[in-house]
Amino acid sequence: MPTKLLLSTSKTQPSLHFRGFLSSALLASTLFAMAHTAHASIFDGPEASTPPKASVEPELPGLKPASALSNYKLGAGDVVTIRVFGEDELSRERVKLTDAGTLQYPVLGEIVIKDLTTGDLQRLITTGLKGRYLVNPRVAVFIDEYRPYYINGMIASAGGYPFQPGLTVLKAIALAGGFKERASKEKIFVIRAEDPRQAQQKVTLNTLIFPGDIITVQDSFF
Repeated sequence: MPTKLLLSTSKTQPSLHFRGFLSSALLASTLFAMAHTAHASIFDGPEASTPPKASVEPELPGLKPASALSNYKLGAGDVVTIRVFGEDELSRERVKLTDAGTLQYPVLGEIVIKDLTTGDLQRLITTGLKGRYLVNPRVAVFIDEYRPYYINGMIASAGGYPFQPGLTVLKAIALAGGFKERASKEKIFVIRAEDPRQAQQKVTLNTLIFPGDIITVQDSFF
């Protein structure tokens, strides 16, 4: 009888040890999963993964910022807008430069702005108003329309056309109705508006065109 009791006890003990080991393993696995989830929530949360967006000020509709073609020199036919913040009577909308490259402006009278950039004009008006009329004037100048470019020669419709930023010789010819049948795609010349010599320069179809430029497309048999 004591022997049977001893045998029964020896068979039960390994089973208890196995169950304890299994319970410990399950507990450890659960704790590891909880720790991993907490770690992910700290480092992979929406605030950490999504960087803050920088604020962008909207552009004024219909106006080109002064930074566009910042080295462009104003000339006859250009249309500009002048804004003096907080002073509506000193602001001017869509003013076209005269053939002499001038415009009439309050307080300052006639201003010669031919060959000035928009930045130059902004500084000129700011300096003229400061002290005489305003303590700290804030002036902005925008280009509403550039003066046209001109095209002639072996194209469908010669004449002047509105300039668009990014204009190339090929686009300019397309706006003028395209090539005539005998037009040469290799003999294309441009006279730059800002060239004091007004010399013809041979160009390609990808050459950029600027306001006031004159394009000539020659005959392929010329």
